[in-house]
Amino acid sequence: MAQAPRTLQPSASERHFFGAELRRLREQANLSQARLGAKIRFSADLVRRVETADRFPSRQFVEACDTALAAGGALLRLLPLLETKRGLERNMRPASSPADPVSPVIPPNAAPPGSTEPGDLVRRVPFQPGVLDRAALDWLNADRGPSRPTPGRRDAAGPVSEDELASAETALTVFRQLDHTHGAGRVHAQVQRYIEGELNRLLAATPASESIGRRLHTLAAGFFELCGYQAVDTGAHGLAQRRYLRALRLSQAADDRSYGGYLLAVNIGHLALHCNHPEAGIRMAVTALTGCEEQATPALRAALHAVVARAHARLGHEADSVAHLSVAEKQLARSRPEDEPEWIRYFTPAYLADELAHSFHDLGRPQQTQHHLGDALTSLSPSHVRRLAIDTALLASSLAAAGRIDEACATGREAVDHAARTASHRCVQRIVDVQVDLDPYRGEPEVREFGDYVRHQLPAAAV
Repeated sequence: MAQAPRTLQPSASERHFFGAELRRLREQANLSQARLGAKIRFSADLVRRVETADRFPSRQFVEACDTALAAGGALLRLLPLLETKRGLERNMRPASSPADPVSPVIPPNAAPPGSTEPGDLVRRVPFQPGVLDRAALDWLNADRGPSRPTPGRRDAAGPVSEDELASAETALTVFRQLDHTHGAGRVHAQVQRYIEGELNRLLAATPASESIGRRLHTLAAGFFELCGYQAVDTGAHGLAQRRYLRALRLSQAADDRSYGGYLLAVNIGHLALHCNHPEAGIRMAVTALTGCEEQATPALRAALHAVVARAHARLGHEADSVAHLSVAEKQLARSRPEDEPEWIRYFTPAYLADELAHSFHDLGRPQQTQHHLGDALTSLSPSHVRRLAIDTALLASSLAAAGRIDEACATGREAVDHAARTASHRCVQRIVDVQVDLDPYRGEPEVREFGDYVRHQLPAAAV
């Protein structure tokens, strides 16, 4: 009997991610490991060992696989990540090395050994809405134009090249996809290592040109945006605020006004909402609309108006919320993806439907909530497991609010199944919310069974 292939864990490391992609492409091409090995003139055993993350592939191996599997560069674009990881492992610091310069993000329910719990300490860093207005005004009134390039360190290896920058941009794309699929709890350590190693090295060097310097600062802003999002995903809201503000400053250094407005509204504004400060969320989004009015593309305008709508909905301002949602829909209808910056292209009608659903849920309109969640869930990529969990849980809460208890419990189980595949504090909190919404019906057998299901499948969310 043939041995079943080893189950891969793509989020475990860069090597595991490459192995999973290689296996996916090989199976898509209907090739066995032996057939692929024959086509690329490497042994079947080496193919197996690379797929199972037992070996780092060579550049020649990656190039041959990319060609044989007609991957269109998909495997080649992962090579810089692998080479960086290989270099880090060769030069691994001893266990007694000083603490990492980037504050750790601790997965939910982590309990490191020792008398203190860093996860609790990180999560205790408070969100401070009072500092946001100053940061927003500084951004709004900042002089336009890129910051003067700072000279690199004397020990820097050389100027940052186009190839190095492209490799780092590919790394950010891969990390974002891993985060969408698995949640911050399983990915943040890889992102931190990359920032502390490769990204800090690039920032310390002198860019080869002014345009590369601007792209480098935009890239760095993207990494700190991702770090902030991961901090939110682990419940470390104060840390998320710091990282988002760092990203905002980096966008100013890049003279990227549109991206700065996005960070201010979509990231910082949403964080304020998440921490139950909707007034601050409105101020951040309105400041962003004012500050990047000339540069904003239709999709960006739609995203900014959606944040304003969400904040008004949280405050119970139905007319204002619906008015901004209408503007968002009209703006997104004008958007052409090819004309949008890459960082906003994710904001499709499915994502706007998600914003609409959350707004109507806060306004107490379950029928509209369920309608828009249907659109959002139908269009979501199966790889966006965290978003599937959050939106499915919101649908369960909306069904509970409408008194459709059997459907709410069945949908809640689907949400639990999605959430159990991630390491996300936000997913856990959403499952808790579903149980709270079902509490008025706690005597019903379906609700009791749902509670048992949560305790068995996702103990962290049990109430």
